[in-house]
Amino acid sequence: MRIGNEQLKNFISDSEIIGSKELEESFQEAEAGGKKLGDVLLEKKLIDEIQLRKLYAYILGVPFVDLAKETIPHEIIQLVPEPIAKKYRIVAFSKNGNELRLAMVNPEDIQTVDFIKKKTGFKIVICLTTEESIETALRQYSKSLKAEFGDIISKNSSEFSEETEEDLEKIAQGLPIIRIVDTLIKHAILQSASDIHIEPDEKEVRVRYRIDGILHEAMTLPKQVRDGIIARIKVLSNLKLDEHRVPQDGRFKIEKDGLKISFRVSILPIFDGEKIVMRLLNESSKGLTLESMGMSGRGLEIIHRDIKRPNGMILVTGPTGSGKTTTLYTVMDILNVPEVNISTVEDPVEYRMSRINQTQIYPKVGLTFAAGLRSLLRQDPDIIMVGEIRDKETMEMAIHAAMTGHLVLSTLHTNSAAGTLPRLIDMGAEPFLVASTVNVIIAQRLVRKLCPDCRKEYKLSDKELKTLKDNYAMDEILGVIVKDPDVKGNVKAAEKWQDIKFFKAVGCERCSDEGYRGRVGIFEVLEVDDEIQKAISQKETAEDIEERARKNGMLTMLEDGFVKAMQGVTSLEEIMRVTKE
Repeated sequence: MRIGNEQLKNFISDSEIIGSKELEESFQEAEAGGKKLGDVLLEKKLIDEIQLRKLYAYILGVPFVDLAKETIPHEIIQLVPEPIAKKYRIVAFSKNGNELRLAMVNPEDIQTVDFIKKKTGFKIVICLTTEESIETALRQYSKSLKAEFGDIISKNSSEFSEETEEDLEKIAQGLPIIRIVDTLIKHAILQSASDIHIEPDEKEVRVRYRIDGILHEAMTLPKQVRDGIIARIKVLSNLKLDEHRVPQDGRFKIEKDGLKISFRVSILPIFDGEKIVMRLLNESSKGLTLESMGMSGRGLEIIHRDIKRPNGMILVTGPTGSGKTTTLYTVMDILNVPEVNISTVEDPVEYRMSRINQTQIYPKVGLTFAAGLRSLLRQDPDIIMVGEIRDKETMEMAIHAAMTGHLVLSTLHTNSAAGTLPRLIDMGAEPFLVASTVNVIIAQRLVRKLCPDCRKEYKLSDKELKTLKDNYAMDEILGVIVKDPDVKGNVKAAEKWQDIKFFKAVGCERCSDEGYRGRVGIFEVLEVDDEIQKAISQKETAEDIEERARKNGMLTMLEDGFVKAMQGVTSLEEIMRVTKE
């Protein structure tokens, strides 16, 4: 079932998918380098993978299948063992009587097909598919959380009992508890959870996952596994097993299927035992970009311009869990070149970054943000990241560093970009120093992204518009948005709110019936130009500063949210959820 370069070239030539000149050049390159013509065409982006696989299927006379949106029955996918499916990129997806259909990427792999035929005893029908399609199917190997826990607990119920203190370590190393904790972690990773909450109750242990910023019930476990789970997580995190009265913090790391996940563990004594929260940090994820986080247009240009300046302050503001640290890490990733020395003072160190000197603060021994920053200034840094400006001393040192030729990145807790400037003055900063050192302030929130496979288009009814008008200055927002170049094509100057298309969350298999998949930021980016500097020096209010910035073209977070709702990225319900104060 091998497809020669000459054969593929002739088929493409007949179908006229690619120009004859590009095809001939690619063919010569493949022949000279001993490569497959298909691989060369993919590298040059002259053809996409789906087109190529469909061509292969046509030439070989076998069906092409796309499993991206298919849910494969558990009993069928298990007919090909998971290790073989992963190694040879082959998946069983359908069975009809004695006929088993296999999806595969490599049509030349006859040996694996023969092995599956002998193992299952079925007549095999081969179908071609894409890498992405196989990846989606491989994720379906995991059983549901409930089914997996049911198996573990029912098989090992005799081993769980209220244990004495001496037995804690033994239980933590016991196979049933190890399997329960491993399964909890595996399913959290599969569902892209950011946190795992393990909460002991009077009669049971509740497990919840935070997915896209919202907590979801994952599982309820019997009370007898409580001490074992807590002990197992303490062992993994190098914490004291026999300490139950004071909070403990630790971390551990796992590497699985090419993923490198770091877990930050917090254990807090509560009335019914100890509550555990584990924050999942994916260290193997490809570097984020400001664009993929949701920044665009004028705001993106301002940030790219201001982070290239040699000194001053870049401040990111918003409540806990609004993605401030991720924004700072993304900026540091852009600035992280061999020519500069970047140093940080953090609490805690969230992600490890190569070539960046990261210091964890430790107040018990006197290593506070201020003390860490003071020492750091003697380390010849070019760029400094301070995890958070919490007090007057840290704020004064950060401003001093920004004045003396360093670029300082930091975060604050305020509700808007303009509100940050009076906040710094309230903390004791001199207005003229704030005006001359702050370059740009980014305020942000995170909203859930609509699932592109099931979102539903609609237009606002009069009743819905009235509700929105009761809460927001809708006519003013529309006036601002119409002028914004980011939404050209989405909104015409003469349109009313009732004419504009929005999208609703529906729910399907691919988004676990939530209607949402992933998160994106909504931002307001306030650049401190000459006019804003003057306003700060004159101690103008946050409202006055915001008004000036808006006249200069700044979109508020709410307006940015409405733009993203018009583009179908998120829903109006999400914007209202995160912007109401």
